[in-house]
Amino acid sequence: MAKVLTSQAEDFPRWYQDVVAKAQLAENGPAKGQQVIRPTGFALWERMVDELDDRIKDTGTENASFPLLIPQSYLSKEEQHVEGFAPEVWMVTHGGGKELEEPLAIRPTSETVIGEYMAKWTKSYRDLPLLLNQWANVMRYEMRTRLFLRTSEFLWQEGHTAHATFDDAHEFTLRILHEVYADFMENVLAVPVLRGIKTVEERFAGALNTFCVEALMRDNKALQMGTSHELGQNFAKAFNIVYQGKDGQEHHAWTTSWGTSTRMLGGLIMSHGDDNGLRVPPKLAPVQAYVMAVKDSDEVHDEATRVHERLKAAGVRSKLDLRGDIAFGRRAVDAELKGFPVRIEIGPRDLKTGEVTVARRVPGTKEAVALDGVVDAVQDALAVDQKSLFDEALRRREEVTSQAANLEEAIEIGQSGMAVVPWAEVGDAGEAKAAESKVTVRCLQRADGTVPDSLDEDGLVAFLARAY
Repeated sequence: MAKVLTSQAEDFPRWYQDVVAKAQLAENGPAKGQQVIRPTGFALWERMVDELDDRIKDTGTENASFPLLIPQSYLSKEEQHVEGFAPEVWMVTHGGGKELEEPLAIRPTSETVIGEYMAKWTKSYRDLPLLLNQWANVMRYEMRTRLFLRTSEFLWQEGHTAHATFDDAHEFTLRILHEVYADFMENVLAVPVLRGIKTVEERFAGALNTFCVEALMRDNKALQMGTSHELGQNFAKAFNIVYQGKDGQEHHAWTTSWGTSTRMLGGLIMSHGDDNGLRVPPKLAPVQAYVMAVKDSDEVHDEATRVHERLKAAGVRSKLDLRGDIAFGRRAVDAELKGFPVRIEIGPRDLKTGEVTVARRVPGTKEAVALDGVVDAVQDALAVDQKSLFDEALRRREEVTSQAANLEEAIEIGQSGMAVVPWAEVGDAGEAKAAESKVTVRCLQRADGTVPDSLDEDGLVAFLARAY
C-alpha cells in the first residue's frame, strides 16, 4: 500500500496526528482545545457506549441526566474537591446580557450537582443503594491539548452511587473497576490493563481512594483509561446525603464516582495502530466486514450484494461498497486507514472461479475463499484477530516491563518502558523525585497482582512509566 502516514518509528506523535486526520476520526474545533468528532470516530465511540452501557446496567445502575451548569456555591461545599478542580473550571458570568448574581461552573465533573439531588432522593435505607450514571460532555481548561487524549471539552460517562455502608460502597467501586472497565477494555478493546490503586498525589480530589485501569501504548507510555473513586462520606457530609437506618437513626451515606471518556479512542489508536493506520478490534468495529466491488458491473454488484446480505444475516456488521467512480486502490487504502478488520474483494475474475479475496487487517494477509464458505471464513477471522490484537499488546507490555531494585533503577527503566518496584523504595518523596524526570507512579498493586483495598497495606509494588 502507498505510504500515507508518518511511520511510528520516525515520529510517533506525528503518526498519531496523521491517523486521526487521514482516517477521518476528528478535527480541531473553532475554540482552543475543542474537538469535532467525525462520523468514523463517532461510530467507534457509539460502539464503546453500547458495550459499556450494557455492562453498567448489569450492575443495577440506571441512566439519568443532570445540568451542565453548576452554581459556584455547589462546588465550594467540598473543600478538597473545589481546590483540586479550580484551575480547570470554566465559569459563566453573564447571561441574557446581564451579569449573573452567582457565577455558574460548566461541569468539570458532577459530584456536586448529583450530590445535591442524591440528598433529596435519599431518605431511608430502603432508598439505597442509589446507582446513577450519565452520558454527557464536560469541560476542563487545558493548556496543552491533543485530540481525544486531552481536550477542553470531551464526552464521557460518569457514574455516581450512594450506599448504606462503607463495605457496600467499597465493593461497588471495585466491581465497576473489574466487571465494567477492565472487562470492556480487555475483551472488547483488546487492550490489556493494569488494575490498581492510585497514590495520594494521583488521587481524585476529595476521594478516600482512587482505583484505576492503566494501559501501555505502542510508544511505551502509559495511558489512564478509566478510574473508580471511593469517596467515603466526604461528599455525603458536604451535601447532607443522610438516610434513616433500620435502627431509626440518621446516618450519612457512603458514595462513589467513576468515569471513562473519549480518551479511550486515543488509547485504541495508540494500542493497536500501525504504519498503515487503525487496526480496530473486531468486537468493537462498527464495520467488521467491508464488501468491495472491484469492477463496476451488474454481475459484480449482484454478487457483492448477496455476500453482504449473507454476512448481515449471520450477525456480522457488514458494509457494502459498490462505488465505481472511485479507484479500487484508493478505496482499499481508506479501508486500511480506518482499520476495518476484514475486507472482501469481489471482481469479474472471482465470479469465474467462484471465489472472493479476503483481506485481514490485523495480520495483513490475503487469501482466496470459496463463495459458499465466505461467511464462515469471516467469522473465524474475526475471532482469531480479536485474540491476536490482545495477545500482541500484552506481549509488547511484558517485553518492556522490568523489575527495579530501587527508585533510581525504576526512573531509568521508566524513561522507555515500565518499571515495577517495591512501593517502600519509592514513597511520597521518591514519587516527587521521579516526576522531575517525567516518570510517574501509574498505580500500586499487591505483590500477587491483585488490587489493594487501601494504601495502608504492606508489601505493595509500584508501576512507574512516562504517561500521557
